[in-house]
Amino acid sequence: MDHVNSHRRRPVERSAEGSPLSSHRRRPVERSAAGSPLSSHRRPPVERSAEGSPPRDRPLRGRAWLFGDDISTDHIAPGRLFHLRTDLPELAKHVLEDARPEFAAGMRPGDFVVGGRNFGLGSSREHAPRIIKLAGAGAVLAQSFARIFFRNAINVGLPVLQCDTSGIGEQDELEVDLGAGEVRDLTTGAVIPFVPLPEVMVTILDDGGLVAHVRKHGGFALPGGADT
Repeated sequence: MDHVNSHRRRPVERSAEGSPLSSHRRRPVERSAAGSPLSSHRRPPVERSAEGSPPRDRPLRGRAWLFGDDISTDHIAPGRLFHLRTDLPELAKHVLEDARPEFAAGMRPGDFVVGGRNFGLGSSREHAPRIIKLAGAGAVLAQSFARIFFRNAINVGLPVLQCDTSGIGEQDELEVDLGAGEVRDLTTGAVIPFVPLPEVMVTILDDGGLVAHVRKHGGFALPGGADT
């Protein structure tokens, strides 16, 4: 009886090609010329690149948070929280906690970490610059950087700019122009040049970090259009 009932089901209407007609009654999805749904083109424009890093032709703007000399990676990513290294968004809630406990909770996206000499000394932990970026900092400005920290920061897509930070005041409103190579203190009117980044580093930052850059270009996008 069960088999008989199964043969009494209403036959499925099909198109000339043999596919169910019901599938032809769905409202067609509008698509762009590139083939993607038009709904994806109706979202508000994003002011950051796909990887979350600022485009070079749009100045960064935020408040200055001052730190002193010799801020180590242990200040940035407290060693006692090493167990959170597999949960970087959670670790980012504690960024620079041992240097300024109020920083992580008080900063706004786009704010700047402003250090003195030898910023990022200590161990070569890559998650130190990564959690600064995850916390939403626009860039790190300092008079000098530890070499490994500087390299790791570029690799993860965090702008690190070497400049004279001695005249920047706490909570000064800053504007950083990566293309022009200058920091504008909108509070005091001062214009502070920073050591220019090589073009390939600016491109890496623009692409969101080294991994995203290599995926996009199939290697390093060198000045002049040559890739390797």
